[in-house]
Amino acid sequence: MKVILQQDVKGQGKKGQMVEVSEGYARNFLLPRKMAIPATADAINTMNLKEKAKRAEEARLKAEAEEIAGKLKECQVKLTARAGSGGKLFGAVTTKEISEGLMKQYGIDVPKQKLVLEDPIKAFGSYQIKAKLGFEVSGTVYVSVFEEK
Repeated sequence: MKVILQQDVKGQGKKGQMVEVSEGYARNFLLPRKMAIPATADAINTMNLKEKAKRAEEARLKAEAEEIAGKLKECQVKLTARAGSGGKLFGAVTTKEISEGLMKQYGIDVPKQKLVLEDPIKAFGSYQIKAKLGFEVSGTVYVSVFEEK
């Protein structure tokens, strides 16, 4: 019997997939628990429309990520921090501060979780921070840290 899964089922498939299962398994387990629906013509058509909408949304999000990556190339985020003698900062510059700096200075919204700091920024200078924007798209954020006057 063909059914369309409404949620991930271990050993069968992922949500939205059409799978072939035994009639007893479908009738006694999947259908009563609303884990699947029978694969009727209407259900298959609905599944195809949802899949098409999902692909269109993914394409839109990927294009948006590529656009942000392009904008990041032209941006130099300038941050100020307090420091002691020798140019060492009190604390470190965090991804949250970089994300907020991008939003304030350029209006580009990159969540702090998408910024990858290999080592904490604990000194003045210029840095390149990788931004993983999703859909295998990444960009580089250029950050300059200056002394707070």
